[in-house]
Amino acid sequence: MKTKSCLEISDVRAIAAAAEAEALKNNWAVSIAIVDDGGHLLWFQRLDGAAPISSHIAPGKARTAAVGRRESKVYEDMINGGRVSFLSASHLDTMLEGGVPIIKDGQCIGAVGVSGVKSNEDAQIARAGMAAIGL
Repeated sequence: MKTKSCLEISDVRAIAAAAEAEALKNNWAVSIAIVDDGGHLLWFQRLDGAAPISSHIAPGKARTAAVGRRESKVYEDMINGGRVSFLSASHLDTMLEGGVPIIKDGQCIGAVGVSGVKSNEDAQIARAGMAAIGL
């Protein structure tokens, strides 16, 4: 039997604070979602000025990254590359860049999803959050 790390609330708070700081530093109005390895929501915040739709997209990006065990951009790239049948993939509900899995010791323990600015900037915010816990 394997042992796997899991996110604790202190980790989630640290990720959220660092992601928020990155967004505010760049004056980006976004929504930030953090999920566990099964895609279940652990944290959500919508910064002032973030578009209402971002509150739906950010958790979707996080869920996609968690259950897919890879960045949501991988799926976006597949679809843009012509594999449109991937749009029917079950449980991958937001296949846009900005969802980043949290990997520790080779295991996915959750994911961060961000929505509200350019997709690469969303991913930048997610990675800044993860850096707060050394990942």
